[in-house]
Amino acid sequence: MSTTPSRYARFSRQTLAALVPELLLCGHLIDRSGMAHSIAAFGRTGMTEVAIEEWQLASPVYTRRMQRALGFAGDDVPTIFKGLQLDIGAPPQFMDFRFRVDDRDHGEFWLDHCGALADVEPMGEDFVVSMCHDIEDPTFDATALATNPHAQVRPIHRPPRHPADRTPVCAWRVTIDPAHEPPPIPRDAGLVADSAAARMELAPIVPAEDGLSDYAGPLLSDLRFADFSHSALVRIAEEVCLQHHLLTLGFVLAVRARADAPSAAAIARKQFTGIAGLTADRIRRCLRLGDDAEALATVLAAHPALNPLPYTGIAIDYANDAVRLRIPRKSGAETDGAWPAMLAPDHLAPLDALARAVNPRWFAAAADAEGGVLTVDFRLADTPFRECAEVAVTRFSTGARFEFADRGKPLPLTVV
Repeated sequence: MSTTPSRYARFSRQTLAALVPELLLCGHLIDRSGMAHSIAAFGRTGMTEVAIEEWQLASPVYTRRMQRALGFAGDDVPTIFKGLQLDIGAPPQFMDFRFRVDDRDHGEFWLDHCGALADVEPMGEDFVVSMCHDIEDPTFDATALATNPHAQVRPIHRPPRHPADRTPVCAWRVTIDPAHEPPPIPRDAGLVADSAAARMELAPIVPAEDGLSDYAGPLLSDLRFADFSHSALVRIAEEVCLQHHLLTLGFVLAVRARADAPSAAAIARKQFTGIAGLTADRIRRCLRLGDDAEALATVLAAHPALNPLPYTGIAIDYANDAVRLRIPRKSGAETDGAWPAMLAPDHLAPLDALARAVNPRWFAAAADAEGGVLTVDFRLADTPFRECAEVAVTRFSTGARFEFADRGKPLPLTVV
């Protein structure tokens, strides 16, 4: 159990309720950054293979983590659906999952809106088939298998859409049957399952606070994060950050299997740069911050690339309008080769992108790299920088400007 305090504890319950869905959405948008560079390096077929492998490696690991954290571990269909509601693969509203439970072993879900489909439909049917057929078939199963090895997710209908405006955009049936044979364990699954991120112990939820401290009750039509306690929201935020890191570990492993070491490192840094800037922009707007040093320090404190603190060990110093990062070279994130391990005195583009989402004049400068710590200062240039290409590519997604809505009190979903 970690005794390191969470940086998210500084935020109010109300603020965390708004921030958690942002973190889920930004985790989903990691692929809008990574896949753009995978297409360039490996073509559409190679990009599809990378996407399949990264989600297969990561989603079973982080799904089980969230089940344990919120006390809803089980082996039935409602448990699978609860996991989807807290999964960066299915961020609320942007991927508008609706659920029906027939019994513990049977159920259906459908998407009334799919932001991922909105992103790829303009690219043509080949890309739609790659996502909605080639990628979804094995990755939906991988997510369900984290709950029950005999679970299968099969399409009722899915895109390409005929007619073009068909809704729901897709529908799927989930069946648990002991006769189902689990698929083979993916290559490199053990590397992710045994990573420091997978094994990271975080502070438990305090049960005595106002609000829900778990998700042990019935499956709900939606999760309204304002209903959770402050402590639960802190833990959810930290778990979602680990989802970001685990997905990136899967991405890096898949890329390394197809490229030499320097090329793989370059692709990984581009992925990091694109999502770092876009995430910082969404966090800044969510928290309604300005563009000064205090705003930058606050965005850094909430940014998933630097969290959870027990995993990254990154210190954020803010005093007298000066902002400094101290990135230790001994941490779980460094051991895994996660995002912080990609930073170096001559590789600070992700931090530049992050800071310029707060103010386009900010830039990162390495102050020291001795004593096992990379120290980075943030400074203001006289004139603004142009947004970097990696962030501009990631903004292609409709998720860049997506806005969440208050959909009212969720309802419990009972067996039909």
